[in-house]
Amino acid sequence: MSLFEEVQKIIDQLRPFLQRDGGDCELVDVEDGIVKLRLMGACGACPSSTITLKAGIERALMEELPGKITEVQQVW
Repeated sequence: MSLFEEVQKIIDQLRPFLQRDGGDCELVDVEDGIVKLRLMGACGACPSSTITLKAGIERALMEELPGKITEVQQVW
């Protein structure tokens, strides 16, 4: 399984939490340990989106894939 597929699998597990609040995310790319995500719906314009991205998604990916992920970045 590629790193992209591993990340996608974890994001799919997190997706219901985002959707519950009217948001969603799309995995755009994984390159050199950097995950690029597009936040959509309510998450795209939410003032707490940075917290969701860093404290939620990034933390979960780093815990599940130790040493493979260095950062999660939001792309537009």
